Amino acid sequence: MAEIINLRQVRKAKARAAEDAKAEENRIAFGRPKKAKTLQQRRKALEIERHEGHRLERSEPERDPSL
Repeated sequence: MAEIINLRQVRKAKARAAEDAKAEENRIAFGRPKKAKTLQQRRKALEIERHEGHRLERSEPERDPSL
């Protein structure tokens, strides 16, 4: 005799497997620890600060001569 299969359970198991595969792909693509994110943000801020510190002229908002 053939084995009886509950189609609803099979469908749900297939959907769960697909979601797990997508989640694994997202973890690889986007997942970074918080420590790594904050370290990158600090390095970027320090780099911008150093770059701006070496400017010869500071950019100031332009004034309207008619005032």
